[in-house]
Amino acid sequence: MTDSDILFRLAETIEARKQSDPHASYVAKLLHEGQDKILKKIAEESAEVLLASKDGDSAHVVCETADLWFHCLVLLAHHNLKLEDVLDELRRRKGVSGIDEKAARKAGGIMGQAG
Repeated sequence: MTDSDILFRLAETIEARKQSDPHASYVAKLLHEGQDKILKKIAEESAEVLLASKDGDSAHVVCETADLWFHCLVLLAHHNLKLEDVLDELRRRKGVSGIDEKAARKAGGIMGQAG
């Protein structure tokens, strides 16, 4: 199994759990509770990544980043978006300077969003 297979399988599992009983599936429970609950979890996991980094605990940074990525995948599922949508955006940005990409977003050139 390749590294990307792991993410794709996780995304598929999350998608499949959309129809599960919220009492039997953590993913179904998050999705049932709605966007605010998912966003709260992402904020919590983001803070935990930051704290682990500040503590200089590499193993903890890895664990918390995994939790953050998981919850971001749940958010994508909430919006009926796919992992491929994010990967397509990253591919589109490949070779583009981060400074140039951000300037284009501010000007409304990339995806029409300010950032």
